[in-house]
Amino acid sequence: MARHRTLRDVRSLQPKKRLGQHFLVDPHIPEKIVSSAGFQSSDVILEIGPGRGALTLPLSKTISSIVAVEKDVRLADFLRERLSISGISNVALVCQDILRFDFNAIPLPPSRKIQVIGNLPYNISSPVLEKLIHHRQGLGRAVLMFQREVAMRLTAPPCTKGYGAMTLLIRYHARPTRLLEVPRSAFYPVPKVDSMVVELDFTRPYPSRGVGEDDFRKAVKGAFAHRRKTLLNSLKGYLPAWTPDLLMKGMKARGIDPARRAESLTMDEFLTLASILAVDKRETD
Repeated sequence: MARHRTLRDVRSLQPKKRLGQHFLVDPHIPEKIVSSAGFQSSDVILEIGPGRGALTLPLSKTISSIVAVEKDVRLADFLRERLSISGISNVALVCQDILRFDFNAIPLPPSRKIQVIGNLPYNISSPVLEKLIHHRQGLGRAVLMFQREVAMRLTAPPCTKGYGAMTLLIRYHARPTRLLEVPRSAFYPVPKVDSMVVELDFTRPYPSRGVGEDDFRKAVKGAFAHRRKTLLNSLKGYLPAWTPDLLMKGMKARGIDPARRAESLTMDEFLTLASILAVDKRETD
């Protein structure tokens, strides 16, 4: 009787467009995601947006501790009942907006880090990434499903259309790896685009840095502020405190052509650019 009641509830739970909900309905995809994530049984997992439990249930078979954070009260109530009926006791369900959730509230054994998984609504991808970066010291790996275009931008090489500020800011803090492509047909309602699962390994930030995050962020944001302009013109428009002469002198001294465009610079060259701006800033203070 309980099983029939739960199945009827599944049919009545329609996705909310304002929350960007698309339910994962292909039964094979969750198993592939969990397998590609490669989590250990002793890991503490934070699941973002468990929804109806497509990932939660297969995860619960192999992971000893899961904290699932779901904003939608309807889905949280449904999933809580589903977990109870299935006899699953290793999932702590929290009904809260992930952007307001306190990561520090997750109990962790000494020297362990939180592992993250989630099928992200497309409309909160960027703020979730910002939050993960903010809490990066306590994170291990994040295995997340994004709109395919976003995933391609996170992992794009230089001189490609997707390469931009997001690519570099993520790579500064974590090593991104494409894991799995997911067709739009795997969701209900069917979105207009395909998706992709990406791993962000926060234990492997870019190895050669030498500059602070603020300086690096300013260099990247400034260089890409006007993508089609040269580095010199984009930076002087974004950071008016730096004079064109000082910028040109600094870049030429470090082997960066001011006439290049941001999309052509490698990660190491952006780090060099950030170090130039850091020196220029001190000289103009």
